[in-house]
Amino acid sequence: MARTLTEEILSAARAGKPGALREVYDLMAPSILAYLAGKGCEDPEALMQEVLLTVFSKLDTLTGGPAGLRTFAFSVAHARMVDDVRRRDRQPAFTQFQPHKDNRVSASAEDAALGSGPGVAAILEGLTPDQQEVLLLRIVADLSIGESARIMDRSEGAVKQLQSRALKILKNRMERQEAPGNGQQVARV
Repeated sequence: MARTLTEEILSAARAGKPGALREVYDLMAPSILAYLAGKGCEDPEALMQEVLLTVFSKLDTLTGGPAGLRTFAFSVAHARMVDDVRRRDRQPAFTQFQPHKDNRVSASAEDAALGSGPGVAAILEGLTPDQQEVLLLRIVADLSIGESARIMDRSEGAVKQLQSRALKILKNRMERQEAPGNGQQVARV
């Protein structure tokens, strides 16, 4: 059974108990990492660490219990993502991936967070940036419509509409059969 962030865990983390802090990290890190990776951040693992360091430094001042903590964490993640985009826009750096130099023997943190299916970025390809953002906040981060609206600085109605349109596009894409001969298969849901 999957653990969820509870008021008891949060209270123990506020008291500085290492086990509770680790549990907050373990419960929040995968979804924050998936959000940052899905937004195309250059180093989502480093940004996730920055987000959680900020969250831990503010634990004693946060209100709203576990939901407030998640909203704050994804607000910080969103801000770090925007900073990352701005930094890359100012100083673009292009590097060619060289698979023969990749000596990893275990799955990357992104693979562990996202599972073995297609990555979040591949799934969201073709959606507008706002549609991608709303799906990442609502589905990956598991935030409410209201929390997502506050982070995106939009009305709840606008968030609902973006989510509805994005899900419809994804549904249509998955239902559509690929043309014969292109070598791709479409997953059925």
